[in-house]
This record gives sequence, C-alpha cells and structure tokens, in this order.
Amino acid sequence: MKSHYRVVVIGGGVVGASVLYHLAKFGWTDVVMLERRRLASGSSWHAAGGIHALNADPNMAALQAYTIDLLSEIEKESGQNIGLHMTGGLTLAGTPERWEWLQANYRIFQSIGIDDCELLTPEEAQRRCPIMSTEGVLGAMWADREGYIDTTGTVQAYATAARKRGAEYYEDTKVERLVQTADGWQVVTDKGTITCEHVVNAAGLWAKQVGRMAGVELPLSPLKHHYLITDTVPEVAAADFEMPMTVDLEGFTYMRQDQKGILVGIYEINHEHWAMDGAPWNYGEELFQEQLDRIENELMLGFARYPSIQDVGIKTWVNGAFTFSPDGNPLVGPVPGKRGYWSACAVMAGFLQGGGVGKTLAEWMIHGEPEADAMSMDVARYGDYAQNKRYIRETTGQFYSRRFVMSYPNEQLPAGRPLKMAPAHDAMTAAGCRWGISWDLEVPLYFAPSENFVENLTLKRSNAHPIVAEECRVIRKGVGLLDITGFSRFEVSGPNAEAWLDKLFATKLPAPGRARLAVMLSETGRLKGDLTLLNWGDGTWWIMGSYHLRAWHMRWFNDHLDDEVSVRDLGEEICGFGLVGPRSRAVIEKLAEQDISDLKLMGCGSFDIGLVRARVARMSVTGEMGYEINCRYGEHIALRRMLLEAGAGEGIREVGFNALLSTRIEKSFGIWSAEFTQDRTPGMTAMDRWIAWDKGDFIGRDAAIAERDGNGPARVQVTLEVDAADADASGYEPVWVDGKQIGFVTSGAYGHYTGKSLAMALVDRDKAQPGTQVSVHVVGVERPAVIIAPSPYDPEGKAMRG
Repeated sequence: MKSHYRVVVIGGGVVGASVLYHLAKFGWTDVVMLERRRLASGSSWHAAGGIHALNADPNMAALQAYTIDLLSEIEKESGQNIGLHMTGGLTLAGTPERWEWLQANYRIFQSIGIDDCELLTPEEAQRRCPIMSTEGVLGAMWADREGYIDTTGTVQAYATAARKRGAEYYEDTKVERLVQTADGWQVVTDKGTITCEHVVNAAGLWAKQVGRMAGVELPLSPLKHHYLITDTVPEVAAADFEMPMTVDLEGFTYMRQDQKGILVGIYEINHEHWAMDGAPWNYGEELFQEQLDRIENELMLGFARYPSIQDVGIKTWVNGAFTFSPDGNPLVGPVPGKRGYWSACAVMAGFLQGGGVGKTLAEWMIHGEPEADAMSMDVARYGDYAQNKRYIRETTGQFYSRRFVMSYPNEQLPAGRPLKMAPAHDAMTAAGCRWGISWDLEVPLYFAPSENFVENLTLKRSNAHPIVAEECRVIRKGVGLLDITGFSRFEVSGPNAEAWLDKLFATKLPAPGRARLAVMLSETGRLKGDLTLLNWGDGTWWIMGSYHLRAWHMRWFNDHLDDEVSVRDLGEEICGFGLVGPRSRAVIEKLAEQDISDLKLMGCGSFDIGLVRARVARMSVTGEMGYEINCRYGEHIALRRMLLEAGAGEGIREVGFNALLSTRIEKSFGIWSAEFTQDRTPGMTAMDRWIAWDKGDFIGRDAAIAERDGNGPARVQVTLEVDAADADASGYEPVWVDGKQIGFVTSGAYGHYTGKSLAMALVDRDKAQPGTQVSVHVVGVERPAVIIAPSPYDPEGKAMRG
C-alpha cells in the first residue's frame, strides 16, 4: 500500500468495488479501495442477489439496466464466476389500480429503451412460474433481463477486474480518521496514513461513521430485512427450467429459485431500524435472529402465493441489515461543502444498482458530470433538515414499509411532515389549503371548498380536478393569490459580482431594475439551471429558481465562486406572495405607496406594499400579468392579510401550485426535472433562444456553439394536444408515429382554460412540425394526439404584458 493515491475508496462491498472498477476503466488507475475486514463484508454477503431492470423511477430503471448488462462483462473480464442466472422475471398485479399502473409503466419502460418486457394474463404468467398460485392476480409484466447472481462472487469480480486495470485494494485495513487538507485528504488507517485528492464513502452500514469523520451527517439508516430459503421443492426439482424472479406487489414478497428450492424475501409493513448511528465496527458476517411475529402477515401471503413450500422445510433464515435513504434512492456525488469528498451510500439494491452508481460517480469525478441525469440519486437533493434523526427514522421507515405499496402521483405521504411552514400556513390551512412538500417546505397545492373534502388517490384525474379548474379560471379572468415561499432565492453581491454572473450564465445580464430568464450550462454545454436573474440596481442581484434545488445549485455556485463574490441562500429569510391574473395590477396599486403602474414586464424594484418594504418583480409563470412580492418571514402573515383585503373588491382568491402547473403548460413553459434536466442541451429544450451568443466567454460556450453550428440535437421539444379521456400524460410516456417510437413526454397536464389535455415532449427533429399526427400512451392506453404550435394560450404573450 502506497502513501499517496489520487482516490481512496472506503468500503469493499459491491458499490465500492464498482466505483474502483469504473475509475480504473475510465483512466484513473492511481486508486485504492480499503476494506476493514473482507470483501463483501457487511450487507453484500447476505444480499438476496436478485436483479431486474424495472423501477418506478425511469432514471433508476436505466441505471439498473446498465448494471445488468455490465455483469456478464465483469465476469468475463475478471475470470471470476458470478453465478449469473438470467431466468427472466414476473411482476404481479393483484388490484385493478395496480394492473393499470403496470400497464402504464410497461409503456414508460419502452420510452427509456427497456424493450424486453411484455404484459401477460394470469394464465400466461403461471405457465412461466408453475409453482405460483394466480389467486387474485389480474395480470403480470414479464421482463427478460431478470434473475440473480452470487453476491460474494460478484464483488470479487468487480475488484479483480479493477485490479487487472491497475487499481489496488486491501482487506483488513480499517479507516480510523479523515483529515481534510488544503490539497485533499489524509486517510488515517490502522496500517498507516494515506494522502489523497479524493475520498469516496462507500462504507455501506458504516457510512454514517465515515461521514462523521469528515463532518458530514448523511441522511440514511440501516433497517432489518428478512428472507428465507426452503429445502428442496419437488415441483422445482422436477422442472426443466429455472423458476423466474417473481415480485408479488400485493403480497409484499419477491421470489427466486435457490438450487432446488426457492428464496422468498419480505418487505414487511412493520419495519425495524437498527444501528441508526452506524453498525458497530466489529460487526461483519453476523445475522439477527428471525422475528416471525413481525413478519407473520406477509409470510402467510408468501406461503399462499407459493403453495408448494407449505409442505417443505425452511433451510435458512436471513435477517440482515441494509442501508436506506429517505426516498430509497442512493446518495451519490460530491458532498456540498466538502471538496474532494464523495458519497456512494444508501444503495439498498447494491447488486442491482451498483454498476450504474459506480459508472455515475467515476464519470462525475473524472469529467465533472455524469453522462446521465443523476438528480434522483444526487446527495445534494437533501439539505441540512435531513440530518435530523427523527426525520431519518420516519422517512426511511416509511419507504421500507411502502416498498411494494401502491403509490399515486397525487398522494401526499406523512413521514417527516410538516417540518417547515410559511408563516401564514395556519391561516391558509383554515382557508382550505391542501399541502404538498418541496424539499423541507409545505407548499400549497389547491384550496378545497370544505374541510371535509378528501382527494381520491388515482392515476387519472381526481376529484380535485374541478377545484383546480376554478383556480385556473380565477388566474385567467381575475386575480389569484399564490404563496411563493417555495421559490429559491440567492443573493449575489461583492465587487466582482457582475463579472462572475456574466461568466456563470449564458444569458445577457439584465440592466438595473430588470429581470431576465437565465440559462446556466455545464462545461459540456448541458443544462445546469433554468433560473431568473434579477438586478436590483443597488449592487445586489438575486438568482431565483426551484426550491428543491437549493443545495444542488449552491454546490454549483460554490464550486465556481470568485474570491470577491458572495452568494447567500435566502431560503430561511425571504418568502412572499404572487398576484396572478389580469386584475393583479388593480390590487397592488391599492397598496403600493409608490407609482407601480410603470413597472413593465420583467421589471423589478423595491416598493412599499402597505406596511411591507418589499422586493417586487413583474413576472409570472402562468402567462398572465403578475407580480411576485418578496418579503421577510416575519411579514408574511401581514402581507397576505393586506393583499386579501385589497383584492376583496376584485374577486381575489387563493390558488395553489396545481393551477400553476396547468396554466404554465398552456404557455408551453418548461420546468426543471421535467423539460429541463442536466443531460439535455439548450438546443433540445428551446433554451438556446435565451443564450447571448454575442457576449464574451461563459461556462459551456464552446459546447453550445458547437451544437448551434453543427447538426443540432436529434430530438427537440414540442407541445402536444392529446385526445385524452379521463387522464393526462405526466412524463416518460412514449410518443408514436405509425408504430414507431419518435420520443417521449416530458410532462403533461390538463389545460383547464383551453379545455385541452396538453403535454410537452422530446421528439425526433424530423417529426417535430406542428400538425404531425402522433399517438401517446396515457395510463397505458394509446390516445391520438397532434403536435401543435407552442403556447396554445395567448401565443403572442399579450396577457403577460397587460
């Protein structure tokens, strides 16, 4: 072991070994992995080893598909047998809602390139898994790329392949301390001290302690998980093929063959945490005693689904710990505020996702960004609020218990809530507000007509549909009041602020007293933000964007910060309300102590709004005249009262973000995490219209020019009008022309004012002309659609200008 490496990977499980392999594969060979005991100690050795490409999150599904394709390469390259059994797999649906969900996801998988799936009847499913009872099964989805592997052999294969490429790894080497230096890190082990530029925390069950060594509190916790292995099952022994990997969603179980018996794993509702502060250092290949009383209900469902095992013995019980994040996705990437410290933690499905995690992290370290959009597993998707132990316990437990529970896009889950609330939260609740969550903040969705109203959970339009329709009518015809605490705000100041912003953004900077939509790019010309830049004219600037990206954007700002520039997150200080609609000017003029009538579209300035000294910007994402009124937290309640009183004669009504999403799609306005993601470019998303091509250097300029002057992107953004029935597209549904997939939906909603089901989509450029007849699968049903010109509502933008 040397005294200096470029990268030290801490943890010799499947994730750490995959990171090591990919770093070496992509050209960084001066890397080492340290394992305190033996490779695969911890969670890896006792994992069930099931593999399947399907995941409700399309980005995670793509990650898993990559991992599965990689496994045979690793086996060949390393020479290590990984026990790969590609049996194919079934996912069962036992309720009409689940069957509907499965049909919808079948189409979504087609959009992301998983084309080895098919939908089956219960009878067809039983022919492929004859030991299964089809009692209660309404349908199933088959996938070719499912099966299982030998877990210890797979970890050894990753590590051996990495070593063949020049990387190193050492067992029985315990990391005891981390010390940050000016140039990187000192890794203090029981075998000596290593100096390195980068540290990767892939410590699995010990990730919490390795995080704390660097002053990092990672939002994760281990939970116990059961599976059993039966003795020989006669029907299995007699079959001339292996039983397929089978997931029974209503039964909370998964099953695969194990020799001549089967393995049945359980995601029980009655979850149990373990060692929330990290596993003991002397813990290794131990297991917990099985807890049959805790898993009794799910166990009985498993025995009913596979009747053959009722008459055979159980050979092995496994009750071991796996590490989970609040939403179940990994925590990957550069940890904000800790240069050179990288997370590869909370990968609860390590053998399923580990290959993709390793690839993503290695690309990030070497090239500055991963090839695919990593937002769904970026460690910066959480902020300081997620360090709270109760928050971690509630959210990780909720995810575990709901692992196989049906989820709905309009469902609001309770764990870790409510945490942060705008000051007027209670008053808005009394007014009927129904709340959603953005990062740590409660945000208004809509205002119910009575306290007894309960929204039905559905994949289609809910009973809140007419409520949102009325709020949209108010926005289009009158004036709506929207709590805009859920926007992010960053204050930029300092002697070099203007020059720094000019370098950071591809957009021309706004003049004093003006705001501008601002495009931020990575060095490779891909999107890093669709933001709004405001020049207050007093030497300070604001950057406004998506609230849930606060830590993600702050990490980017800090990574490019100039010594003479200060960037401050105002998320704990500033909140506000938006007035939206043609009567908004009449309301604000009643309160403004200065003449505000001359404030034009995209103008901004300081105004006395009643008793509040506010920062006001004339803009709105609804496509209507609007004002965003920003105040201090302590003024939020008073500002709401004054605006409601001033608007009483104008028919003012409080509205929520569901109405905002409907009105914005009527304007073909894209949003982050839907139209705009970090694996897309300005040319793909029409954001190139905001680039100031004639200004000086900016981050991503050369790449953006190359796209502009080259052949252009293969796919571009369009707007669709869908002949929908009782449901609307939401995202990743395939778009077809004559049976050929030409793209996919990025987001969709019902346009309540236009009376049309609308969607935005990325489609092949040669099919992007308005008038092109297409079709779209909406909740699994193919519906006719047509590409239309952007902005079906007010295409000339007259309403915004007032």
